[in-house]
Amino acid sequence: MQSDEEEIRQLVSTWMAASKAGDVETVLSLMADDVVFLVPGQPVMRKADFAMAARAQSAQGAPQFDGRSEIQEIRVLGEWAFMWTKLTVIVTPPGGAQSMTRAGHTLSILTKQGGKWVLARDANMLAPVSGK
Repeated sequence: MQSDEEEIRQLVSTWMAASKAGDVETVLSLMADDVVFLVPGQPVMRKADFAMAARAQSAQGAPQFDGRSEIQEIRVLGEWAFMWTKLTVIVTPPGGAQSMTRAGHTLSILTKQGGKWVLARDANMLAPVSGK
């Protein structure tokens, strides 16, 4: 049996692999129904917004995603946990357009639902990386 921390690390690994593969349904399965994403300068994004944007991207010819998530800390408090990561995301639009790299930190709150950890809140502080 995996520890809570190992399960959360597996969630991050699955999220990154599914994003890279363009597997929107797997990514959505890793979120609570009431998930909230906070991004500087952008309106609050909820699960339905995330799903709509992700499905629209894949309908137009999906960009390629790559990246890495370096977990800096995980703390588990019963049915809740938080983690912060150093995240780098590289997005390559279809048709050979230049890749865009964003990097920075995320602060995430997770909750256990039905015996499984899911993302409940995420504050994403990624910024464009110059020269990429």
